[in-house]
Amino acid sequence: MIAGNFLRVLANLIHGVINVYILIIIVRSVMSWMGRVPRHPLVRVLRQLTDPVFRYVHRVLPFTIVGGIDISPLMIVMALYFIDDFLYSVLLGFAVKLLAGG
Repeated sequence: MIAGNFLRVLANLIHGVINVYILIIIVRSVMSWMGRVPRHPLVRVLRQLTDPVFRYVHRVLPFTIVGGIDISPLMIVMALYFIDDFLYSVLLGFAVKLLAGG
């Protein structure tokens, strides 16, 4: 019973963290359309949270910049939704089995 509740809480926590990171990526992407953004601490934090992932995607998939438009945020968000859905359903499935006594 404790393990089932733990997995349920863990699934919800992972789901929330991934959704917050998706929101951060969206905000960062919208800010990049605004051109030159002033040096604000919030902007620096957003860049520190997203730039490592963007650089990794650009290195592994160099075709993510098409005609000067960076589609890597879209690819990252789609991958995160897939990972979120997969982990959430697997963890909740295990949690339900454990809570049901099986």
